[in-house]
This record gives sequence, structure tokens and C-alpha cells, in this order.
Amino acid sequence: MRVLFAAPARLWDAWSPALRAACPEMELCRQGDPACFDALIYAPGYPEDGRVLDFTPFTRARVVQSLWAGVERIVTNPTLTQPLCRMVDPGLAQGMVEYCTGWALRAHLGMDRFAQDGVWRNQLTPPLAQRRGVTVLGMGELGRAVALALAGLGFRVAGWSQSGRPVPGIEVLAGDALPQALNRAEILVCLLPDTGGTRNLLDAARLSLLPPGATIINAGRGSLIDEAALLAALDQGLGHAVLDVFRQEPLPPEHPFWTHPQVTVTPHVSAETRPESAAHVVAENLRRAMRGAPLLHLVDRARGY
Repeated sequence: MRVLFAAPARLWDAWSPALRAACPEMELCRQGDPACFDALIYAPGYPEDGRVLDFTPFTRARVVQSLWAGVERIVTNPTLTQPLCRMVDPGLAQGMVEYCTGWALRAHLGMDRFAQDGVWRNQLTPPLAQRRGVTVLGMGELGRAVALALAGLGFRVAGWSQSGRPVPGIEVLAGDALPQALNRAEILVCLLPDTGGTRNLLDAARLSLLPPGATIINAGRGSLIDEAALLAALDQGLGHAVLDVFRQEPLPPEHPFWTHPQVTVTPHVSAETRPESAAHVVAENLRRAMRGAPLLHLVDRARGY
């Protein structure tokens, strides 16, 4: 099969050896006649001259495999008629679990309260995890993995998704139960995709439903939270926000998140797609496409993910 690596050039050196090892029957190319490719491996930023990729000439392509989990910058392309698959990488899921559980434990244990100033603060013993309510917004692959990991540590975990699809071992709330999900969230983990239904989901009204002193961990998309409303909520009793994703990245140096005492900024490092594990996901989907088998992680264009 002939496959176009339609991704920024900076990714080639890391991805091409892993992809060729996982799928040796593939002829992986960086350029060529669009009509000759059986599939595309795609990441936004290609082509690198600022143009939006026109998928129309790729008449033979049976699948467009995204290198990233988020596909919001791809599904809006009107020329894309080929099946689109998002990336679900075991390494990415593990990285997200480690990031979210690490920050959740830091918030739960109140680690930042123990200033190294000679003051003995043994009245600040935290409750056990079973007394702490955690809500995970977004119960896709990443949300389910994080929710199960936090439940395994003993937290009282609930998930929320629009559909409310069940997850064994986790209470999952749906749709109109969002206020209930927020009311119980002493720690709120946000892992929703960027869609028309999730943008500014956490506005002033919904942020006000969180318990006083709650911590927000947003590793989903920056568009989920109304930034001005979040800053106001932090000034009015919300505890802390750990933010890994933003509407503009890199986050500009003058942005108020950098200097707010109740905000921790991390530079979009919560989870990374790792070529050594993700290449096997790509290879499996390419083989499925070539033999006409059902594709893995096929994107629902109407839902946007």
C-alpha cells in the first residue's frame, strides 16, 4: 500500500522509523501524485505553507488516519470525504492518567499548603480519598482511563458525558445531569473534546455550581472554559485551576493565567502521542482499510469526534 505522511516535516524523523517497523508492507511517502495514495497519515499543520489541505484529489484514499486524538481542526474541512479515524494510543492514555492522577492527588493532599517556613501545620491532615468527590467530564477513552485510575485510588468518582454511556465500576451521569456532576466535584477533571456543544461549557453559571474551594484540572481543550468567568470564580471562592490547554497556544506571556496565584499553567504536556506505541494503531487501521474491514476509532462527523 502507498501512504502519504501528510504531517509537518518536524515529525518525520520520529514517526517514519516507527511506522515502517509497525507496517513494513507500507510504502511511506512525503510527496507524490495524490491519486496514487491508498491512505493518508495526517496531522494539522500540513501543508506547511499555511494552506488548508484539499483532500479532493486523493480519490484512491480509503482512510485518513489522524496522528492526534483531537480532530476538531480536521472535521471542519469541507473537502474531506474519506473516512477519518482519530488516534487512540495506549501511551497517550497512560500519560493522561499519570498527569490527572498526579494533580488530583496534589489537590487532595493539599501539598501546596505546607510552606517550608518553620511553622508546624499538623492540623491540615487531609481526609481519605473516599471522602473526596471527583467528577470527570468526558468519558471517552481518556476519560474512562482516568476515572478508573482515580476510583482505584479510592476517590468517589463520577463521570459525565452527553450520552451517559455506562462504564463498569463508575457512576456515569448524562446530559441534563451536568449540574449534579458539578455540585459533587471537589476535584473536576475536564477531558471533553472541542465541539459546538462543549465550547464555553464551563461558564460563570456552571462554575458557580462547584463546591467552594474546588480544584479544576483541564487537560481536554482550552475552549471548554470561559476564561474571564474562571478568573472571576477563582477570586470569589473557587480553589485552584490546573490548566494544560488554552485557546491560544503557546499561552501569551501577558496572559493573566501566568500571574494568578490560584492558577497553575502547564504547557500542553498532559499527554503525548508516542510513535513507538501509536504506530501499531496506525498500522492496524491501514490494514483494515486495505481489506475493507471496519476501521478503529472512526470519527462521527456529526458529533465532531
